Amino acid sequence: MTDEERLLAKRFEELSSRSYNKGIWVYSDFLTTAQQALLQSLKLGAVSFYGGYDGAERRVACFGSEDSCGYEACPECVWLEIKPVAKKFADELSHRDFFGSVMALGLKREVLGDIIVYDNCGYLYCMDSVSGYIIENLTQVKHTTVACAVIDAPPVESVALPDAEDFVIASERLDAVIASVYNLSRSVCKELVEKGMVSVNSILTENPSRQLEMHDTVSVRGKGRFVYEGILRETKKGKLRASVRVYR
Repeated sequence: MTDEERLLAKRFEELSSRSYNKGIWVYSDFLTTAQQALLQSLKLGAVSFYGGYDGAERRVACFGSEDSCGYEACPECVWLEIKPVAKKFADELSHRDFFGSVMALGLKREVLGDIIVYDNCGYLYCMDSVSGYIIENLTQVKHTTVACAVIDAPPVESVALPDAEDFVIASERLDAVIASVYNLSRSVCKELVEKGMVSVNSILTENPSRQLEMHDTVSVRGKGRFVYEGILRETKKGKLRASVRVYR
């Protein structure tokens, strides 16, 4: 464990103790998949994660339980819609465009959850404490004038799973599937896993030979994430054709 991980583990222990001693829900900032994996490995007791929608990558850790606290968890987070003022004349905006514009406001990354792009609008899940600042100061993305507002939730279609795609894989080993999805060599993928850059279902794994199962969500740092949906059939050459949903 690195010094940074030790400090983070100590912070998690403090949050867990505060929840237990006071009988209240206690929440973390938004955590990366690696940080979530570290927290889960500590086995501190009742901890759940929430990122605004099923499949969220960056999530808040909620320390406590309904039984011990007497009420449901309610992290102080909101959805913001970032919408072009004149949609007809707007640039084609990407995730990178929205993310770059939000980060240019000088905010810390840990107060920001996922950003979803749908129909040329951005949907940002963030701490309520910074929502007013973002609404007031985020007026342009790329060359496009935008307006921000708090909404109940993004459109249902925007958080739907990506369409399934077919990939030919050598086996269901983690490194083999990553190699096929991202068109990388097996040796590179093996190294990514062994260096702690891959998580499965938000749990860090360093075992490249791990066998994937249906509905496993794999996150590869610097590449993206995908949901493995299992084998469709065997090819004539003896390889496997698998179904994968890739977040692009």
